[in-house]
Formats: sequence, structure tokens, C-alpha cells
Amino acid sequence: MQDHETPGSPRPRVEWRFWLITLAAVLTMALTASLGRWQLARAAHKQALQAAIDERASRHPLSSAQLLTASSGADDSGPLLHRPVHLQGRWLAEHTLFLDNRQMYGRPGFFVLTPLRLGPPGAAVVLVQRGWVPRDFQERSRLPDIATPAGPVQLDGRLAGSPARLYEFAATTADPPGPSRIRQNLDVVAFAAETGLPLLPLTVVQTGSSEGGAGLARDWPAVDNGVSKHYGYAFQWFGLCALVAILYVWFQLIRRFARPRP
Repeated sequence: MQDHETPGSPRPRVEWRFWLITLAAVLTMALTASLGRWQLARAAHKQALQAAIDERASRHPLSSAQLLTASSGADDSGPLLHRPVHLQGRWLAEHTLFLDNRQMYGRPGFFVLTPLRLGPPGAAVVLVQRGWVPRDFQERSRLPDIATPAGPVQLDGRLAGSPARLYEFAATTADPPGPSRIRQNLDVVAFAAETGLPLLPLTVVQTGSSEGGAGLARDWPAVDNGVSKHYGYAFQWFGLCALVAILYVWFQLIRRFARPRP
């Protein structure tokens, strides 16, 4: 029986390499396409969350009494987040805190937080993120002078959770010893236990112009769930999938079968 394959023929090795590359290309395209679809699903989920946030932000502002009623009867404050509020109360200026390393306009400074009592003595208290001030780099421990009215005040804002946490190397210490007014991060529950104040489990991001010449900037970033980021990731994964397909077709099909055989 005559063997048509010449000694040392590379055809078996070439066929084996072709099917191996085909398998790798199919698996890569399946993986990248799956990741692209997953990013689209994440974008749809984030878009639904953003729509819910926008719907809450468009509702009528809650008054102090309505906020107290809604927060006292609910175990979860999540449905209240991003709701606008119009509050009346008195500042507890002695408990004002300064969150360090917070940026606005590309400059580092402090977020100023002051508790607001929503009624007579003994009534519930909400922590208000009043605004941002730059820090003194010549004397880093120096606190800015913030004008805080002693009488009843009214303010507009939106409900939020605790301020965003930053990486903290070590706990901030005070001089003299005791709780420092300058802090890197703040936990509302821990602060309530520290001060003994009946704090609500959420905060208020104050909006509007600075009152009384306090000099607080309130150019807060818009609430964004990062929907566009997921669309960008999906485009990258689908683009990689298409690139693998194009390279496979060109090198393994067109150049393989279109070139003349000896």
C-alpha cells in the first residue's frame, strides 16, 4: 500500500496546531462576549438605581416632623436616602467636626459637620454636612472659624448616609488628650455613643448658598452610580471579542486557504 505522505511531512503538526488555535479562539470569544454581556447587565442595574435616586430627589421636601416620623418607624433608612428635606432646628456647635483630606475645586480641605437638634431639648438630632472649607497649610492643626447661629435656623438639603470613608493610617489624636475635632473618617453610630446625642442613622447634605457669612462651599458632586463606566467596559470586552474573531479569520482561514499550495 502506497503512502502519499512524504517522510518529515509537517501536515499532521499543522492540523493539530490549527485545531488548538481554533479552540483557544472560540473560548476567548465566548469569555469576552460573556463579560461584555455581564457589564451591560450591571449598567442596566445601575441605571435602575439611578432612576430610583432621581425619583426620590424629585419628591416634595420632608419637614423636620416628617423626617422624625419616617426615621423612627423604619428599621432601614435606605428608602429615605436622597430625599430632599427642609429642616428647622438649632445647631449644636460644640459638637462640630472637621473631616480632613476632603477635596473640592481640586484643593484639599475640611468637610464641616454639625449636629442639628430637630426640636426642643431631648429631641432627635441629625448630623449635617454643612460644606467645605480649605485648610491652613501653615498651621495644619488650626481650625477655620465657622459662623454658627445660636438661634433657630432653617436649611435645605438631601438625606445621605455617613460621609465617604478614606484610607486611614492611624487614629487621629488630639492635643490635649481627648476626642479630636479633626478626623479622617466618621461613623455616625460611634459618634452618637461618644457624644450621647440621639442621632438619626443618616446625615443631611446641606445645599444652597452659605448662610451668615460662614464661608462654606457647597458644590457637592452629583450622585452618580457610574453607569457610563460599565458601558465603557462592555465596549472594551466586545471590541476584544471582535478583534480575536478578525485575527482568527484572517490568519487561520483566509491566509490558510487562499494562498496557493505547492
